[in-house]
Amino acid sequence: MASNLVIVESAAKVNTISKFLGKNYKVEASIGHVRDLPKSQLGIDVEHDYDPKYITIRGKGELLQKLRKEAKSAKCIYLATDPDREGEAISWHLYHALKLEDKKVYRITFNEITEQAVKEAIKHPREVNMDLVDAQQARRVLDRLVGYKISPILWKKIRKGLSAGRVQSVTLRLISDREKEIQEFIEQEYWSIEALFKQGKTKGFEAKLDKIDQQKVDIRSEKEAQAIVTACENRPFEVVSTKVSERVKNPVLPFTTSTMQQEAAKHLGFSTQKTMNIAQQLYEGVKIGKKEVGIVTYIRTDSVRISDTAKEQAVEYITNKFGPEYIKSDTKAKQSKAAKIQDAHEAIRPTYINYEPSEIKEYLSRDQYRLYQMIWSRFVGSQMMPAKYEAHAISIQNGPYTFKATYSVQLFDGYLKAYALDNAQIEKQPAIRVSAGDVLECITLTPNQHFTQPPARYSEATLVKTLEENGVGRPSTYAPTITTLLSRGYVTKENKVLYPTELGEVVNNIMLSHFDEIVDVEFTAQLEKVLDEIASGHVFWKEIIKAFYPNFNKTVIKAEEEVENVNLVEVTDIPCDKCGAHMIVRYGKYGKFLGCPNFPECNFTKPWYEEIGVKCPLCQGEVILKKTKKGRTYYGCDNNGEGCDFMSWQRPTGEKCPVCGDVLIEKGTSKNRKTVCRNSTCNYGKKG
Repeated sequence: MASNLVIVESAAKVNTISKFLGKNYKVEASIGHVRDLPKSQLGIDVEHDYDPKYITIRGKGELLQKLRKEAKSAKCIYLATDPDREGEAISWHLYHALKLEDKKVYRITFNEITEQAVKEAIKHPREVNMDLVDAQQARRVLDRLVGYKISPILWKKIRKGLSAGRVQSVTLRLISDREKEIQEFIEQEYWSIEALFKQGKTKGFEAKLDKIDQQKVDIRSEKEAQAIVTACENRPFEVVSTKVSERVKNPVLPFTTSTMQQEAAKHLGFSTQKTMNIAQQLYEGVKIGKKEVGIVTYIRTDSVRISDTAKEQAVEYITNKFGPEYIKSDTKAKQSKAAKIQDAHEAIRPTYINYEPSEIKEYLSRDQYRLYQMIWSRFVGSQMMPAKYEAHAISIQNGPYTFKATYSVQLFDGYLKAYALDNAQIEKQPAIRVSAGDVLECITLTPNQHFTQPPARYSEATLVKTLEENGVGRPSTYAPTITTLLSRGYVTKENKVLYPTELGEVVNNIMLSHFDEIVDVEFTAQLEKVLDEIASGHVFWKEIIKAFYPNFNKTVIKAEEEVENVNLVEVTDIPCDKCGAHMIVRYGKYGKFLGCPNFPECNFTKPWYEEIGVKCPLCQGEVILKKTKKGRTYYGCDNNGEGCDFMSWQRPTGEKCPVCGDVLIEKGTSKNRKTVCRNSTCNYGKKG
């Protein structure tokens, strides 16, 4: 019988770790958390020092009984849950749930599931770190107070099943604020001018107008642009300077959780949830031949630090594979802006650098292979020399007009030899052979019209980047936060871009009006910093709760009285197609729809459309509010599908543009509303 018990979180790790430790160790899994706050009540004694009430999670009783039996006969018990705050808290809960007060109990952590790492952890056990546990307790209690106090207001005022999490509400605000910026944005016209110069037998080279009388170019109309073209055509183009400089592109840093999520979304098309699921599989272990192997290190980390052993292995591999000239001379990794508590870990990297992706491809699923290849090549690239370029800048003068041509020549590929997902390798192009004083032959001089663009909507990748830059949440919370917003129907995703739904806007407006501190980005970021202070042992965890709850509770009481009901029962004069009853407006996942009042006896529904009092500018039908299949609101004609194809994302005025004949729409804020042309290439209404 084994004399030692090792408890890990995931059952997927059990067999692998058992083989590493041998017959003297019994390895069991807690399958995640074993205790938590009760679902049926707040579970925090707000009257008596905010003590949390932990209970056994439903369904875990039999598992705990089995673990208690194993612990009773074990000489030593090693709590080997994940090496983060949450893992530390799970170990603490296990200690109390299994009643281990009279046993020899040790906490061990390992950053990778390899034989060396696991055995090394057994040699260096420690006690449970209560500072990390308390930081996790503070987060859990804060999230419970916010969620369980605000969510019932949403249930009462809108409908059941809604929620208002602490990080979730801030994330929804960011998405909603971005949508508002886009809807209110008014394009501004501007022009650029490109010159094509002859050079030998090549296609020539291009230069752009850069300055006028040594001032930055600001051309606002076709008339201005054409006047410049005419003026330039009557004067010579003379090279006034050529400048050559060396430029380096530094190697990428190894992956943190958030940068892995961003790159996987950008290059592989993975959602944040999918990225974390696949990364977890790679961390816990895949079968390579006859061995079960964890092929990447721990996947929840803010750190870009790499162990000395991993660096040494990388140096040896890069030297053999690419040559000694590719070895990075400075091996000190830059850290992120803020010193974060998860920096105790390493960055995400392959556990065995010699497991090249191509060599183990047959053992991985397609998605596992693609993510592993990205992690592996990113790590190898991070340990290599910068790429070097020769940058050329040519300044060409035509009277008061200065044109500029730039191009780069790669001198050394450096880290791009291993990691070039961003197509950072500059295309080879022929050198431009000109000298100061040369008069150039201009082949064409072309004015180009442009319009300023609104900020882009968030993708999952750019949203994760924004959350991290603003210090909102932790990398491990990004995936579940985005998943919750999508599942609640607050946000929808079309073509990999996130939009707030009508329901999301309603919830966001309530939060902004009554809980502005909760959805304040800076306030949420400050809370994260305080949690870090708790984890560092500088702040007692209940102090943050005592500072937060009293004012928050007053706000909740006030909101319960002031938040107006969202009218869910609005009777229309539209008859039900099945039973003839007047249909009512209901509120679903994606906003309003028409439903029969005799539900569930009659379950007939149909889309809800609202007339806006404007005639269709194309066919004079009624313009109505419509929704896409995923819940986005737009304006369409009630004759859509019957010969009229009018639609607009912005509210139409019902009139046509006097310049191009397209539809006029309203844009801008209520204080600065403008009537502009829907046609992006028409400038009517956009000047000024």
